Amino acid sequence: METETSFSHVASPIFDGDNYQAWVVRMTVHLEALDLWEAIEEDYDVPPLPANPTMTQLKNHKERKTKKSKAKAYLFSAVSSTIFTRIMNLESAKDIWDYLKKEYQGNERTKNMKVLNLIREFEMLKMKETETIKDYSDKLLGIVNKVRLLGKDFSDERIVQKILVTLPEKYESKISSLEESKDLSSISLAELVNALQAQEQRRMIRKEESMEGALQAKA
Repeated sequence: METETSFSHVASPIFDGDNYQAWVVRMTVHLEALDLWEAIEEDYDVPPLPANPTMTQLKNHKERKTKKSKAKAYLFSAVSSTIFTRIMNLESAKDIWDYLKKEYQGNERTKNMKVLNLIREFEMLKMKETETIKDYSDKLLGIVNKVRLLGKDFSDERIVQKILVTLPEKYESKISSLEESKDLSSISLAELVNALQAQEQRRMIRKEESMEGALQAKA
C-alpha cells in the first residue's frame, strides 16, 4: 500500500493526440502499478451491498467502487484539455480507454501507412555536417522506435548500415579503421555509436587545443 501511495504521486503520461502507441504502453504500466488495470480491462459491475453487510463485504465494495472511480480520474488527468472534452461524458474508464483506442490506434491499413511514412523518413535522413553523432543516432532511433511501437520489426543492423552510409566525409578514416579491426556486418549499434563519439570528442579536443595555441601565439 505504501508503494502504491508513493507511486500515485508520479504524474500520468499525457496524451495530446500524438504517439498513441507510446502513450498506451506507458499508461498501461502506470495503471497496473496503481492496481487499477482491472477496472479498465474488465469494467466489472459493483453489486449493491446486502442488508446486513459484513466488514469484509463493506471493504471489498468500497475498494472495487473506488478503483473504478480512480481509473477514470487517472485517464481524465492523462489527456490534454482538447481530448478531455471528447471523453468527459463517457461512463466508465473502459469506455474512455476503448474510445481512445478506436479513435487513435487506427486500423491495420492506417498503421501500415504510418509505417511506410516513417520508413521513408528514415531512408531520406542524412547526417548534417554540424550534427553530432548522438543527435543523429537519437533522431534515427526516434523514428525506428515509432515503427516498432506500431508492431513492425526493425533491426539494429539496419540502423548501423544507415549510419555507416550517411556519415559525412570527416568520419571516413574512422570507418576505415573500424573495417580493419572489426566485422562491420556484426558490429552492434552501441559499439558503433561509442566509437564514433570517441573520435568526435578527440577531434573537439584537438580543435580546442589548436585554438588555445593560436591565441597564445597572438599574445
